[in-house]
Amino acid sequence: MAAPDARTLATHLATLDDAALRELLSARRVAPTAGWSDYFDAADALLDTASIVRGAAVLPRRAADALESAVSQGTAVPAGSERDLLVAHAFVTPDGIPYAAVTAAWGSVPTTRAEPPSPGPAEDAAHAAERAFAASTSLADVLQSAIAAPLSRIGSGALGAAERRRLIEEGAIDAPEVADDLIAIAAAAGLVTDVDRQWLVTPLGDQWLGDRTVTRWHDVARRLRDALPAALRPADGGWIALDQWRAAYPFDPSWPARADHLRRLLWRWAMIGGDGASPEWATGLARGEDADEAALQALLPAEVDRVFLQNDLTAISPGPLDPQLDRRLRTMAHRESRAQASTYRFTADTLTAALTAGESAESLRSFLRDLSLTGLPQPLEYEIERSARRHGSVRVGPDWSGRTRVTADDPALLQSIAVDQALRPLGLHPEDGALLTRSGPDTAFWMLADARYPVTAVDADGEVRALDRLRLAPREEPAAPADASAPLRARLRAAHASDADSAWLGRELEQAVRAHTVLVIVVRMPDGSEREITMEATGLGGGRLRGRDRVADVERTLPVSSIASVRPA
Repeated sequence: MAAPDARTLATHLATLDDAALRELLSARRVAPTAGWSDYFDAADALLDTASIVRGAAVLPRRAADALESAVSQGTAVPAGSERDLLVAHAFVTPDGIPYAAVTAAWGSVPTTRAEPPSPGPAEDAAHAAERAFAASTSLADVLQSAIAAPLSRIGSGALGAAERRRLIEEGAIDAPEVADDLIAIAAAAGLVTDVDRQWLVTPLGDQWLGDRTVTRWHDVARRLRDALPAALRPADGGWIALDQWRAAYPFDPSWPARADHLRRLLWRWAMIGGDGASPEWATGLARGEDADEAALQALLPAEVDRVFLQNDLTAISPGPLDPQLDRRLRTMAHRESRAQASTYRFTADTLTAALTAGESAESLRSFLRDLSLTGLPQPLEYEIERSARRHGSVRVGPDWSGRTRVTADDPALLQSIAVDQALRPLGLHPEDGALLTRSGPDTAFWMLADARYPVTAVDADGEVRALDRLRLAPREEPAAPADASAPLRARLRAAHASDADSAWLGRELEQAVRAHTVLVIVVRMPDGSEREITMEATGLGGGRLRGRDRVADVERTLPVSSIASVRPA
């Protein structure tokens, strides 16, 4: 016989709107492929021990404690937000009484009330500000690198070993483990997103790179706080005491490790110290308020808007360079060292890259003269002129036939391109003093640029056009995730009968027939009276129940419509 609790839960499920049912299926981790036919199937499955154990893992501590108390004491969960959550997750009835299956399964639910970690050393406001500065500048460098070439990730979401080495070689980070923390922070803040197993910088991340250091830090700190799981967030919007984090989801075996990871991210971003306390200028964040930007700014090194240009083709910034100026300078020079005073080096390749991205000799000279405290050194001016003269001697653009045409002022240079093994994938072939390929103009352009040819992109009319190689995530709003449980919910809705009593009776009879259960059946007689018949159910079909009458020892067939109720004999 089906348990009465299953009927209670099935009836409750039928009253839920679509949003509440979707939330329940998600919270109880129900697979979209579940083969439920109706709400009674759903109730049976949700009251299964394995389902109860899985669902308990997402219960926050206060709801978990309320349920555990009700189960152990045999009482109802008091009215309030905890009862509402437990009803929504199908652990208790609308009256707050734990379902019998939940009580029976409670001994199988693992408890992981881990002890809080030992506190680390305290940290003064100045040292915390140094960490905030270092984290902000490192993350900016990681995003700059990801814009130029997206960062590949492995299945877990972590960066591959090659990507970590690349970031270390570029000076963005100083240790491999820092990279994954910074990417996790950026993802929580919406600065990067996963596209085809690559971390791409979002438009928000691109905009963030142009902000002042203190604004960068504060923006990410707020977003990181707001992305914390609900059990860590009190009503005021901050976060609960750090020593309570490991116990926030007491029935989730994986939670303590995740709590430690989240704590490490807050420490990495200088929102807390090793002892869990926030620095003075960040205490507002823990209360759901803002940090004190002015107090933090006073502890950060002042940003500068001028550099020293040297005769050895380097630029030295006497302090952290204004982010907007830093971004543009790095399009034409390679940053060799990062500190409060950074060094940038100009080369033929970096200047050619700037020209390729749309700069001109005049725009380079103008920008650098405005930026320099020492004027424009003659060696750098000469290198700009030389790169500009050489740049554009190879042109790539669409051909009238729909193919891509590569031309050059020097026939010998064109011949070198034709036999360059690095360009074989383009399938270049000579025709009318040019090289033609079926690859697109952009593809051909970047392959030539990577092979270090002085290439310029042109349109069909031969006019120069600038190409932007920077890879950003799509600017449009991301598509809403597919509603995987929609077909299952639709099937439950379609199977729902308006007469819940009749549906439940049919359910009981089906189970009795499968188990050959002996039932006491209350039958409504034509004159309105009722009669009890004790029989073993053996068949159900055509609106009739068949079985052997245990008292008269005869076969009987009863119209289901005449059955008022059944109970086990």
